[in-house]
Amino acid sequence: MYNLSVLKSILAVYVSLLVIGCQPASNTKKQVHSLKEVPVAPSIDLKASTSYLETLASDAFQGRMPCTEGEEKTVDFLINTMKSFGVKPVNGSYTQEVGLLDIFGIPDKTMTIKHEKGTETLALSTDFMIHSERKQERVDVRDSELVFCGYGIVDPSRNWNDYEGVDLKGKTAVVFFNDPGYGSDDPTFFQGDTMTYFGRWDYKYDEADRAGADGLIIIHEKNMASYPWFVVESSWSGSQQALTEIERSNDCSIKGFITLDQGKSLFERSGMTIKEALKKARTPGFKAISLNQQVSMGLSSTLKECVSKNVIGMVEGSEYPNEYILYTAHWDHLGFGKVVKGDSIYNGALDNASGVATVLGIAKAFAEAKEKPKRSVAFLFVTAEEQGLLGSEFYIEKPVIPINKTICNLNMDGVNPAGKMKDLTIVGYGRSTMDVIAREEAANQGRYIHPDEDAEKGYYFRSDHFNFAKMGIPALYAEGKYDHAEKGKVYAKEFSETYTNERYHAPSDEYDPEEWNIGGMEQEGALYLNVGWRIAHSMEVPKWYSNSAFQRKK
Repeated sequence: MYNLSVLKSILAVYVSLLVIGCQPASNTKKQVHSLKEVPVAPSIDLKASTSYLETLASDAFQGRMPCTEGEEKTVDFLINTMKSFGVKPVNGSYTQEVGLLDIFGIPDKTMTIKHEKGTETLALSTDFMIHSERKQERVDVRDSELVFCGYGIVDPSRNWNDYEGVDLKGKTAVVFFNDPGYGSDDPTFFQGDTMTYFGRWDYKYDEADRAGADGLIIIHEKNMASYPWFVVESSWSGSQQALTEIERSNDCSIKGFITLDQGKSLFERSGMTIKEALKKARTPGFKAISLNQQVSMGLSSTLKECVSKNVIGMVEGSEYPNEYILYTAHWDHLGFGKVVKGDSIYNGALDNASGVATVLGIAKAFAEAKEKPKRSVAFLFVTAEEQGLLGSEFYIEKPVIPINKTICNLNMDGVNPAGKMKDLTIVGYGRSTMDVIAREEAANQGRYIHPDEDAEKGYYFRSDHFNFAKMGIPALYAEGKYDHAEKGKVYAKEFSETYTNERYHAPSDEYDPEEWNIGGMEQEGALYLNVGWRIAHSMEVPKWYSNSAFQRKK
C-alpha cells in the first residue's frame, strides 16, 4: 500500500477519463468453454506459502527497500522459488530493470511561519514533515506567501478550479486532504464520502506542480487521510524514490504535511476557524485566499541513481499461450527507518510479504497442476509500490506482456491475517464484471460480497491494480475484512483498526505465528486461485461496465 512519490501519468488519464487500453486480440471464433468444463482447481500448499511469508518478513531481508541488500535477497528468493516449481521466465528473463532516483532528504529541524504578530516555529516530525522530489542537493523556500487553495482540485467536468485566478509563483499552496464531498452528506457531490482520485495526496502534488507553486502543504487529519500522523512520519522520512525517466525540474521545491493542530492555528491567525475554511473550500466557485503569512523551510539531500527490479514468471497456456491472466503483488517495503520501541526494521509482513507469499503459492499451484491452463498465467512482483506505484507504473509504460494480450489483473496487497471471513470486500466495487466472477467464487466458499465500507480512504488508488485499470485492464483487488467467520463483525473491525493505528508502516508489522491466523491467507489464496483458474480455462473476457471511468478501446 503505497505512500510516496508522484504518479503524473495517472492524474492526466483519470481526470480526462481517457483511461484506456486495447481490446485483447482474441479470435472471435475461438470456443468459449462453459464453466462445467472448467476442471477443479488445485489447492494451495499452505505450508509452503507460510514459509515464504516467514522468510520475506524476516529481519534478514531488512524491510525489502529497493536498491539495497534487502532487494538483492528478495529478488533472488523470488526467482529461485519460482524456478523450484517450474514457473518459466517471460521473454527469456525473470526480471525487468527499473531505474530509480534515490533522494535521501534531511529536512531542517524547524519550519518558521511569519505573521502580523510575530513568528511561529514548528518542529520537524512533531508538527510537520517535508521532502523534495527535485534532483538538487539543497532546496529552500524562504518567506513564501501561504495561499489557501481549498482542496487543490482542478476538474473541468465539474467546473471546479481551486487554482483559478491565482498566481502561485514564489508562493506556497495550503490544501486539505481528501475532496469536497467528504463530510458533505451529499453522495452526488463529487462522490460523497467515497474518495475520488482528486482526494489523494499524489493528485494534489501533481496539480500544485502544474499551478507553478513554489511549495505545497497538506493539512493532515486522521479521518480525511485514513491513517494517523505517525504514518506520515515514518513514510516521509529517509529515502524517497522516483523513476529516473520522469523529469522533475518543474515540481514544487518542497512538499509536505502539517498536523491538524497546526492547520487550525494557521487559519485562526488569518481570522477564520478551520470549520469556516472547510465550508469555503466546499463551496462551488471557491477562490484561493491569502493567509497573510509567510513560510520558510528547507532540506538537504543526498542523491543517487540505482536500478531496481520487477520480477516476473509465467505458466504457459496449453491452447492460447499469447493471452495472459496477470497476478501482481509488490515485493518492496520501507527498509530501515525511525526507531520505535528499539526496532528500526520495517519488515512489512502484512504489507506486503503476505501478498507476495500468497501469489507465490498460487504460482506453485498453477505450475504443478496436472491440468494446464488454456491461457497463460503470469506472476508479476513489482518494486517501489511504497514509493508511489513506481514499479507497476514503469511496467505499463514498458510492458513485458503486451497490454492488449493481458486479459485481467488480480492484485494482492496485504492478505488478511485475522482468519477466515464471511465477507469478500471488493475495493472499487461496481466497476467491472470481475465483481461477478469474484462473487460466484466467493459464494462457493460460503461468503458474500461486501462493497468497501472505507471508500472514503481511497484504497482503489493506493495499490498497483490502479495502474493496470488505467490502461483498460479489468482488475480485482479484494479481501475479507468486515465479518469474521467465527468472531463476527465487531472483532473484524477492531482487528483492522488496530493494525492501521499501530502497525501500518511501522516496525511492528511483523509475522508472528502465535498472533496470525493463517486461515485468512488460505481462504484468500484459494479465492484468487479459483478466479484466475476459471478465467484461464473458461476463456471468459472480463469487461468494464459502461459507467466506469476505465474502458478498453473498441
